[in-house]
Amino acid sequence: MKIYIGTDHAGYEIKEKLKPFLLELGNEVIDKGPFSYDKDDDYPDLIKPVAEAVANDAGSYGIILGGSGQGEAMVANRVAGVRAAVFYGLALAKGAIDVNGAESTDPYEIVKLSRIHNNANILSLSSRFLSEDEIKNAIKIFLETKFPGEERNIRRINKF
Repeated sequence: MKIYIGTDHAGYEIKEKLKPFLLELGNEVIDKGPFSYDKDDDYPDLIKPVAEAVANDAGSYGIILGGSGQGEAMVANRVAGVRAAVFYGLALAKGAIDVNGAESTDPYEIVKLSRIHNNANILSLSSRFLSEDEIKNAIKIFLETKFPGEERNIRRINKF
């Protein structure tokens, strides 16, 4: 799998740790920056290249990081063809139903559902709300969860 990755200063340290992790999983990793720590960088300048690369490379995925992941997802989702989902915490949704129709007890269920229902192609992660292990687990789940292509989900995605 081809994975584009990018962040701002808030996620720089973890991005550098994620590249070998992604390679160990058998992925091709393309780093869109930054290539050194700069406390004054601006996330839109660094996230937009990831989003554009994913939008122009069918079948590829993106991993973007920031303090919360929220602003990064907003930037990414402005690029046509991108469907960025945010994961910033291990909260359980009240009354959430998992992919098997049972009440969810998995705090990563939202990551799975972003792939199954929305065919998300970018995962936006919080470097300030998640540990390194939580980030790695979310990425692994995101990349392993396949979009089944149900007609209702395709219909909804086509309305974006």
